[in-house]
Amino acid sequence: MIEKKRIEVVAIVGPTASGKTALSIRMAKEFNGEIINGDSMQIYKGLDIGTAKITEEEMEGIPHHLLSFKDPTESFSVAEYQVLVRKKISEIQSRGKLPIIVGGTGLYVQAALYDFQFTKEEVELEARKKYYDELATIGPEAMHKKLAMLDPEIANSIHPNNTRRVIRALEMIELHGVSKAAEEYNRGNIPLYHHLIIGLDMDREKLYERINLRVDLMMENDLLDEVKSLWDKKIRNVQSVQAIGYKELYAYFDGLITLEEAIEQLKQNSRRYAKRQLTYFRNKMDVKWVGNDWDEIKKFSKIFNIKEGN
Repeated sequence: MIEKKRIEVVAIVGPTASGKTALSIRMAKEFNGEIINGDSMQIYKGLDIGTAKITEEEMEGIPHHLLSFKDPTESFSVAEYQVLVRKKISEIQSRGKLPIIVGGTGLYVQAALYDFQFTKEEVELEARKKYYDELATIGPEAMHKKLAMLDPEIANSIHPNNTRRVIRALEMIELHGVSKAAEEYNRGNIPLYHHLIIGLDMDREKLYERINLRVDLMMENDLLDEVKSLWDKKIRNVQSVQAIGYKELYAYFDGLITLEEAIEQLKQNSRRYAKRQLTYFRNKMDVKWVGNDWDEIKKFSKIFNIKEGN
């Protein structure tokens, strides 16, 4: 009988508040693993409570990588992440450990595990400046609507607040046409590793209850103070504070909405984000969906031949 090839990389994905962090620790212990962050906002220092970043205590001694290494004022791209995460995968494997990518940013996980390539063409600086000037004038919603008029499919895959990707798509359409832009966003179908992607799913109403509860706990754990410290430092119009949990409370500190309205928006935006996460993972990658049940998850060690730790 031919032995099945061992899994080289595991990814744990799913919507926000589905239990990825707790499962990742258990899997790392069971299968001699180290954990790599797969969340686009947990890379930032000081964005801890609002991103549900794992604490030192919760790590239980398991090594974690690519957390809190960028300042909130710095930009960061999926192309940069791709280089770093693949380097970490190699390093972890060289120690005889199992790399476990954990996070809900679908594009990051896809870029790590598949042949997701980025175009090499230089974008004209004048064109980029033009779009950023327009963004400052009309705002992200109007920019996203502009993209939707040119290419609804690409626009549907990009959140309006992800202004960097919206502008990148507009640049690509201007320079190369719609088909070339679509090509850039539709790459990444060939796996580069013998990997397993475990997706956590649950009843939608239960998930929404967990999301609402998480927001309430974040507020009890001083999320307001965390966001206020960023706001006081005048950190604005950058990638980090566009994250859910920060932009809503920024609006409160700016006097645009009440605190109660900000919290309700935070919950609503988190629920909508969870829905988009599920859509992305189901459409873009080969995910093995399970409930958050350890006995159900453990069976993958035999089915997919994951080597247990010592």
